[in-house]
Amino acid sequence: MKIIILGAGQVGGTLAEHLSGEANDITVVDTDSDRLRDLGDRLDIRTVQGKGSFPTVLRQAGADDADMLVAVTNSDEVNMVACQVAYTLFHTPTRIARVREAAYLTRAGLFDNDAIPVDVLISPEQVVTNYIKRLIEYPGALQVIDFAEGKAQLVGVKAYYGGPLVGQELRQIREHMPNVDTRVAAIFRRNRPILPKGDTVIEADDEVFFIAAKAHIRAVMSELRRLEDSYKRVVIAGGGHIGERLAEAIESRYQVKIIEMNPVRCRHLSETLDSTVVLQGSASDRDLLVEENINDADIFLALTNDDEANIMSSLLAKRLGARKVMTIINNPAYVDLVQGGDIDIAISPQLATIGTLLTHVRRGDIVSVHSLRRGAAEAIEAIAHGDAKSSKVVGKMIEDIALPPGTTIGAIIRDEEVLIAHDDTVIESGDHVILFLVDKKYIRDAERLFQVGLTFF
Repeated sequence: MKIIILGAGQVGGTLAEHLSGEANDITVVDTDSDRLRDLGDRLDIRTVQGKGSFPTVLRQAGADDADMLVAVTNSDEVNMVACQVAYTLFHTPTRIARVREAAYLTRAGLFDNDAIPVDVLISPEQVVTNYIKRLIEYPGALQVIDFAEGKAQLVGVKAYYGGPLVGQELRQIREHMPNVDTRVAAIFRRNRPILPKGDTVIEADDEVFFIAAKAHIRAVMSELRRLEDSYKRVVIAGGGHIGERLAEAIESRYQVKIIEMNPVRCRHLSETLDSTVVLQGSASDRDLLVEENINDADIFLALTNDDEANIMSSLLAKRLGARKVMTIINNPAYVDLVQGGDIDIAISPQLATIGTLLTHVRRGDIVSVHSLRRGAAEAIEAIAHGDAKSSKVVGKMIEDIALPPGTTIGAIIRDEEVLIAHDDTVIESGDHVILFLVDKKYIRDAERLFQVGLTFF
């Protein structure tokens, strides 16, 4: 596939890194020559320096025969105009744009071929808001991913010493929970992936990713760690787009406070939100946190654009007694360094957004793509089509499917039913199949399983 990526920042660069090793023809466009040089030295891609919305720059990047344009510059306006130019002058089949400003996103009919021709809108703020909201709903989870509109969920947890399943083989899950069907999809032990088998023994501090029907998630979590009490009091440091959207999404169920420096922004938040308490000040102000009883907070979320400020305020909140702290880290390279000590969870907006972008780039009928452990592995939701003659998976038992190395099928969603995958489970046309890949170099092979041919011999 020939793909033009506009923007060599963290999202554009990470996307190029994901796609360049998967037999795609990638060209990255940016005005910053240093960023382009860095990407070009590391990846097998073409680079073009210039403004991505200019017709001459797009033609130089190969827009005449490109299959897809992905516009992820820092400017909403550049991204939208680039899609318009690609549609009008070059007839680019698929156009994806990152648009942050809510003023654009709330206007019905703005993004279609008769107005601004964008096929897929990516809103990083909304993606990250949804990501954090799911973590709040499941205290103790490291990552929560929805499949088939939430019918099934994948949850990552750290196995704690003393958990019922710690020190036991995976096959004993069924004995512990005879009425709950689940499957462990991946285990990371000391940062290395382990492909789970029936005789795999769970160790304390393993990061365990399991899939189950949504109604069974808490029961499975309780087998791996002490089940935490639900959160009630939430403090958000940073009243930007993500802070505002998160407060709006959760304020009906939780007691929410926002700490924001900018007085104009504080006034806007006070007028917009219903029950959220808005405080003007710095989240790294010890006196303010003490005055606001941060020691009673169930969760402290640092959501500003400043990594250093987020880290400092999170560490302070933890030391003052906040039960759980999470922070946004905009530089993905720092995420693994920060998470796991005093800071419980570090969230990379770039890696969260990449999954949404990859969903629309993958071949085959791919519904969603999600990065596990900050990009170390992937979970894919694909739809099976065809019949036994035209498909490599339909009509076959899972044990008979030639899965790529390091790939497992975790679950199948058939209409409203969640079927946890077993060797004798037969895949039917229309099934949503959840796959896990601990080695991303086999992604193309996994996708080809779900491409329907005229016949297979």
